[in-house]
Amino acid sequence: MGIGTFVNQSRTGAAPARQVKAKGGDLILIAGVVVLCVFGLLMLFSASPDYSMFNYDGKPYFIFNKQVLWMALGALVVFVISRLDYHLVQKVAVPAMGITIVLLIAVLLRGEERLNSVRSFFGGSVQPSELAKLATVIYLAVWLHSKRDYLHDVQLGLLPLAVILGTIGGLIYLQPDLSAAATIFVLGGLLFFLAGGDLKQIVIFTVVALAAGWIVVQFSATGRARLAAYITGLKDPLQSSDHILYALESIVSGGFFGVGIGQAKVKVEGLPLAATDSIFAVIVEELGLVGAIFVVALYAVILWRGLKIAANAPDLLGKLLASGLSFWVIIEALINMAVIVGLLPFAGNALPFISAGGSNLLSTLAAIGLLLGISRQRGQKPQETIVQERRSYSASADLRRRNGRRSVSRPRRP
Repeated sequence: MGIGTFVNQSRTGAAPARQVKAKGGDLILIAGVVVLCVFGLLMLFSASPDYSMFNYDGKPYFIFNKQVLWMALGALVVFVISRLDYHLVQKVAVPAMGITIVLLIAVLLRGEERLNSVRSFFGGSVQPSELAKLATVIYLAVWLHSKRDYLHDVQLGLLPLAVILGTIGGLIYLQPDLSAAATIFVLGGLLFFLAGGDLKQIVIFTVVALAAGWIVVQFSATGRARLAAYITGLKDPLQSSDHILYALESIVSGGFFGVGIGQAKVKVEGLPLAATDSIFAVIVEELGLVGAIFVVALYAVILWRGLKIAANAPDLLGKLLASGLSFWVIIEALINMAVIVGLLPFAGNALPFISAGGSNLLSTLAAIGLLLGISRQRGQKPQETIVQERRSYSASADLRRRNGRRSVSRPRRP
């Protein structure tokens, strides 16, 4: 396939190939991401100096300067990926997944221990688990697209999916990184659902995943500690972990309009990881409820445009990619914000585009590049291809029952 178009082959009796025009990317999505990135740099400049001085030999702007470099590299990544035909992911999905598995194994063997976990290389800048989330979305979108005619078959649908997710999630869990492992399984189940997977299989997958998650937590000291602290905090917020107590103090101090950028006190009086996991608490303290609503609105714009791009994508692969990437970014943001206000157990997720960290920033910006690449594809498929795809994942269960056949998956969701 060429960039920006599909191969047009003339065959006797064959429907003409679709013509796809490469246009400018989604401008609203671009604007939303740019605002988030600039806002993120502003808040990181405010949140990171004390944390940076303590952890990087008295260099107050070390984290901020490094984030600027990552942002510049990420902008280049967005530009390059957005100019490519997103169908190229069909060629790179398997090698990318192979490299991801190698990196996940390597970090267990040679990674750096930080905060009782072995997740990263090079001083925490490179975290394979962040890259694994992007690689998993791409690989599953390609795999589900190629297997769309067999998703009703447990042996060809659900079981291979469980093996794929179990391998990636298991390697991430060993770090341990419970939140990233859970995110992988949520994304896998969501993409299987969007691809038109059988509803019974989806229910089975959900039940097994929840049961496995409960077992994992019981055998994980980190999981048990976080779950116990979470339950205690739900019963009495004053008995929450120190991290949540400091975060709640920041939120209360911020009020409606905040104390002003750079004026937050809790970030220097004990709030852990102010530049990374807890930066949303800094935002709320300095900009108040208004600032929190502003951030949530920007993520809502990204979800809106991502789903719009998915709806207008020229094929199932584009729909799955756009949906999966959009939901991934939003799930990460929701988990981070929910943890800070005590609605979820402490997870350690970064706030996309805002938290300090090269791996998360590059991964999410690469996802934006793919979304822009999909948004640039315009055109129509030949009617024959449309009918074939609809038959594969949009069959009506009622019609099948009326014909005396077994039930199949419900109409697809994107």
